[in-house]
Amino acid sequence: MGLLAKTLSALGLKAAEGEYREGPYNLPITGGWLSAEAGQYANWWQLGFDVTTGRRSAMVEACIASYAQTVAMCPGSHWKWSKENGRDRITGSALTRILKAPNDYQSISDFLLNATANLLDEGNCYAVALRNNRYEIQELHLMNPRRSAPQLAVTGEVFYHLGGNEILEARIGTNIIVPARDVLHIRLQTPRHPLIGEAPIAAAALQQAAGNAALQQQIQFYLNQARPSFVLSTDQTLNKDQVKMLRDSWNEQAKGLNRGGTPILSSGLKPSPLSTTAKDSDLADILKMSNEAIAHVYRVPLQILGTGDTPYASTEALMQSWRAGGLGFVLNHIEEAIGNLFKLGGQPDEYLELDTSALLRSAFKDRVEGWARGVQSGIFARNEARMDFEQAPVTGGDEPWVQQQDVPLSVAAELAKNPPTPPPAQGAADDAAAPEADPEQSRAFLALYKQDMREALRA
Repeated sequence: MGLLAKTLSALGLKAAEGEYREGPYNLPITGGWLSAEAGQYANWWQLGFDVTTGRRSAMVEACIASYAQTVAMCPGSHWKWSKENGRDRITGSALTRILKAPNDYQSISDFLLNATANLLDEGNCYAVALRNNRYEIQELHLMNPRRSAPQLAVTGEVFYHLGGNEILEARIGTNIIVPARDVLHIRLQTPRHPLIGEAPIAAAALQQAAGNAALQQQIQFYLNQARPSFVLSTDQTLNKDQVKMLRDSWNEQAKGLNRGGTPILSSGLKPSPLSTTAKDSDLADILKMSNEAIAHVYRVPLQILGTGDTPYASTEALMQSWRAGGLGFVLNHIEEAIGNLFKLGGQPDEYLELDTSALLRSAFKDRVEGWARGVQSGIFARNEARMDFEQAPVTGGDEPWVQQQDVPLSVAAELAKNPPTPPPAQGAADDAAAPEADPEQSRAFLALYKQDMREALRA
């Protein structure tokens, strides 16, 4: 079997006889990518071609780690929408149990960390689901994407041949072939096969190769001692034996165990330092351009990696920019894939959400200002904000508060059509509240009063 056939077989692809597939080619066994030009030759390594691997670049590692560590920080919740309560958090489902402990040797942080790293490094993430006697998913086990691949049956059904998890293979065997319904397969873009994703680094292969070539050349330059930091010069004419003797004397005093010693020069010898040429100073610019291209491919802001020149106004603004780009896609992509495995209805009925508010734990001021505005505008209840800061609930804080002048538009329109009757003045209100006097009682009282007054005068 030729190299191209082996590569396609490892990817789960079978080309027809004589059919050519354009590169670059993913090499799952050794890792990395082989360019389309190199793939034309069976002896590509003898012709000076090399495999471009993502693991050789510190920038690739930084981009993958930024996604993997950020996703692992976001706690997940199972939500379901209801007309009465809005969205309710489901606490007794199989998904909730998996979000707490996917298996007996990994936490959910370990699982999401390695799952995201596999996705962005290899373009695919595989995990096999083990079910209980009620057919509920009880465990999820990550598999090695380099040793796993989808396979199509003759009838068109999708199966997966999985490997690379020593713990699971010791429990259930090494030849793991399961149907698609029991596999969590998260994949990126699939330009060559609808079931096989490709890592973003394939788009930056040339930039990474340029950076790697520059670094390798610089390493060989220093290893081979191609140019010392200075030379010894003299106006005298020296023969070959004298030059060799002086070089050996200098090396004996200044290299190896005697490094740092003080050589003594004679015969008019003077050390002359060599300055760095403009060509050598361009190395930093080449590496910078390569790193920026890789960061752009992974859609990571340079400020996240600590290399950006323009700072953001706040941590919230930086995270918001990233969530609107690459991070938001990765989070949603993982949520949808897990939701499909657990047969959730999807947004907005029933879904999984990885909460990104945990990314602002260190931005205390931004959190306080955000919750204060939400509570003041009546969007959130006071106890919701207190819960985020791990404070006990207060009486009356379970429902939103609004100011008295805030009314719905329908109420405002009704008041404009039928304005309310103004309340009476205070004096009029007191008169209206007083009971009306009986005329007969008033006349009888007046007669008795007059009689009392006459008797008092006679006395």
